[in-house]
Amino acid sequence: MKLSYNWLKDYLKCDLDPQQIADAMTGIGIEVDGVEETEEIPGGLAGVVVAKVLECEPHPDSDHLHVTKVDAGSGEPLTVVCGAPNVAAGQKVLFAQLGTVLPGDFKIKKSKIRGIESFGMICAEDELGIGSSHEGIMVLPEDAVVGTPAKEYLGLKTEAVIEYEITANRVDAASHWGVARDLYAYLKLNGIPCELCRPSVDAFCEGAGAGIPVEVLDNEGAPRYTGITVRGIKVGPSPEWLQKKLLSIGSRPINNIVDISNFVLFELGQPLHTFDAAKVGAKVIVRRASEGEAIRTLDGVERKLKASDMVIANEAGPMCIAGVFGGEDSGVTDTTTDVFVESAYFDPASIRRTSKSQQLQTDASFRYERGCDPEVPVYTLKRAVLLIQECAGGAVEGCIKEVYPNPVPRKRIELDYARMEAFIGQAIGHDVIEGILKTCGVIGALNLRS
Repeated sequence: MKLSYNWLKDYLKCDLDPQQIADAMTGIGIEVDGVEETEEIPGGLAGVVVAKVLECEPHPDSDHLHVTKVDAGSGEPLTVVCGAPNVAAGQKVLFAQLGTVLPGDFKIKKSKIRGIESFGMICAEDELGIGSSHEGIMVLPEDAVVGTPAKEYLGLKTEAVIEYEITANRVDAASHWGVARDLYAYLKLNGIPCELCRPSVDAFCEGAGAGIPVEVLDNEGAPRYTGITVRGIKVGPSPEWLQKKLLSIGSRPINNIVDISNFVLFELGQPLHTFDAAKVGAKVIVRRASEGEAIRTLDGVERKLKASDMVIANEAGPMCIAGVFGGEDSGVTDTTTDVFVESAYFDPASIRRTSKSQQLQTDASFRYERGCDPEVPVYTLKRAVLLIQECAGGAVEGCIKEVYPNPVPRKRIELDYARMEAFIGQAIGHDVIEGILKTCGVIGALNLRS
């Protein structure tokens, strides 16, 4: 699995660097395979700094070049020949010093241009790899501080991706939020300043109208099913921040609606599925498949279902294999304007049987078959809807449709201090044990005894 360091820091505010985060993960039982660091712009624009153009005169042997004096913060003004039509005295600019290697493996060397030596280059956007404009040099605001590295001024990030493995009992760590919560407990225990920030869903509002109704015919296969209708969306490319988040962990952006489902999956660990509401029809039906019933999945394969497989259907037939894979005919397309968003808790054993029999392991089935948290579907649904409205517009129709006739009870675990300390071979103290459990948010489900 892959974890983005910058993405993780959205939820866990701390000063640990990527390698320290990786070491802490290993220390709490999340096995890290390695840390790979990449810069937003290769080389990080090392050697490029904010500079000020002190003087600018026409080149004596050219009708389009200028001879400038540049203060790059070193104390000694540098002569620089510049061909940009907009260069002028008094400007703050981004300046590549001698020895700098710009994107495209272009190294800045001392050169003689029409008889005048030039000691660096005043840069345009495309030369720095931060844009496509080559109409002229970048002119910075007057308050830009001379000598500031371009990486710092532009806020360029170094992306670190942590590759890790989880055991079958640690599905809680199959998301950025899950790892953040676990690390938070570790950092608090060790007195390291940190803050845990859970995404807020306070802005979520239900809407007028009825929305698409839900009928669950098999509560054992789908103990908790929730969904909501959003109308008037506009499908298109995701905003840059969302695309970057997904690309950082190797997930290919598709469109804003599909990307939001994937983002929330990797953020919170709860799978979602989004249907084109126009293809749903009168209602959403959650049921077992009929033996031999067919569905064409998103990979273009027509699959024969077994009677043990859970499906999400409409009155015409299956729309997707529940918790495993979407159907080709009910998915979101460029022409979709209304959607039905699903967030559910499916029986882990049922999902595993279907995943194995259909030879399909998806990001959703990986989590469902290991046991997602039955308490989070509504929160996750609200989070997804708010992101849809932010990235694609739309308005909620009706209320959240929820079928949860038999709430899954929280497990009570009897924890024996003496047995625990004998097992690990060290007395760590009852207060420490309880502190960890409280910080992880599970103390209320535990019966502790000495």
